[in-house]
Amino acid sequence: MAAHTAPVPSTSHRTVAWAAVADAVTYWSGMAAFYMSFGFLWYFGAKEKLFDQNASMPDGLAKAYDGSFLASVPGLDTAWLLLGLVEAVAFLGVIASLAAGEFLKGRAKPILVATLGFSMFTFALMAFAQNMIAEHASVASLFTYMGVTAVVLAVVKYVAPFRARDAES
Repeated sequence: MAAHTAPVPSTSHRTVAWAAVADAVTYWSGMAAFYMSFGFLWYFGAKEKLFDQNASMPDGLAKAYDGSFLASVPGLDTAWLLLGLVEAVAFLGVIASLAAGEFLKGRAKPILVATLGFSMFTFALMAFAQNMIAEHASVASLFTYMGVTAVVLAVVKYVAPFRARDAES
């Protein structure tokens, strides 16, 4: 009598299973990275300007901007307050996206996409101000942040709504 052996799963089934695991890990770690990075970036920026510094530009920065356009219109402390408010709006966009469940697979992400676009605008505002006082290294960094945010926005638009591997075949 021949010994009975259990059927061995085919390699293609294992490949599909591993691909599904890889897709899930990529999706969820990417979503966590987007929300954590932008959420904490804008939270701490807004908190520092609006609460820790009471909407008053720090003395070192105020000295650097003295005599600039911002010193006269709208005024340095007002500019600092406005930047803090813009950062707070970006943070609230991240929170709204989370509350709407946009992080879930298969969901469109219009709030997150809008928040990323608004984040680019925020970086552009900061770069504009840094250009005003010839802080070229800071401008280059902010331009890089804005560009990377554009890449993140494109990635989010690609996964929204998430496309299943078998739908692409």
